[in-house]
Amino acid sequence: MSSIVAVTGGAGFIGSNVVDALVKAGRTVRVLDQTRPHRDDVEWHPVDILDVDSLAPAVEGTEATFHLAAMADVNDIYAEPARAVAVNVQGTVNVLEAARRADAGRVILASTMWVYGATVGDVVDEDTPFTLDTDRHLYITTKIASEFACRDYLNLYDRPFTVLRYGIPYGPRMRETTVMSAFFRRALAGEALTIDGDGMQSRNFVYVEDLARAHLLALLPQAENQVINVDGPVPVTIRQVAELTAELVGDVEVSFGPSRPGDLKPQTVLNDKARELLGWEPRVGIEDGMRRSFEWYVASRAEAAERQFGASAGN
Repeated sequence: MSSIVAVTGGAGFIGSNVVDALVKAGRTVRVLDQTRPHRDDVEWHPVDILDVDSLAPAVEGTEATFHLAAMADVNDIYAEPARAVAVNVQGTVNVLEAARRADAGRVILASTMWVYGATVGDVVDEDTPFTLDTDRHLYITTKIASEFACRDYLNLYDRPFTVLRYGIPYGPRMRETTVMSAFFRRALAGEALTIDGDGMQSRNFVYVEDLARAHLLALLPQAENQVINVDGPVPVTIRQVAELTAELVGDVEVSFGPSRPGDLKPQTVLNDKARELLGWEPRVGIEDGMRRSFEWYVASRAEAAERQFGASAGN
């Protein structure tokens, strides 16, 4: 089997970190993204996941395709629900179909802990069943549908898959719209940190390097046709994230606003399967991870300002 690994969304936040981990591990990487990747030592195919005819040749000859391209910002999905379904659901089916047409290797889907918003119970794992009778976000529906499509392609076409359900990712290259980036930006500007609700909603934030390492392990044979949680080490409240931001930046005011529609309910998500099947567990705690993220954020802002100054000076 070829050692080429494709990554849809390989120019994005998580995708670029997965690409780095794959290259470091000696893999030949093919980035499938309409945006140019951050490094020049990988193949680049500027394809659209909504165009299955261009996807099929792009995944031909690959050992696996990591499918990370998606709409993941819940606010964007709330604003553009029809586009979210097209990108997240039809895009996933297109990747599965492209791999089938090309007789390529396994599709490894980036899913999310948000799917547990369609479950009941305080402690959940990969075997917890979904239920229709929950108040949830459309993002959850798109990801559950994508997971079901992977299972259907196994059932109908004998096409292998792996599903990785992410915790809330953070770290270098995170989007400006993530909660940590937003807090860093406002704190550095001397603005108050606004929290949706009372701030006691918790997340298991997972550092992006830990997440990228899980992708390498997902290539192992024992991960085939499995759904695996890859969550952070401990629950962290949004209020804690604000407090850690204040420690990193200085004295920062925190304010509270209305709760966000369809927000994720608190649950304990078990990582036992990842540990037992793949030997994976998160290594980076929230204090260390936020410090590294803040250092990256400050450095990236300085680099952007320097580029802007250089461009202005050249005019």
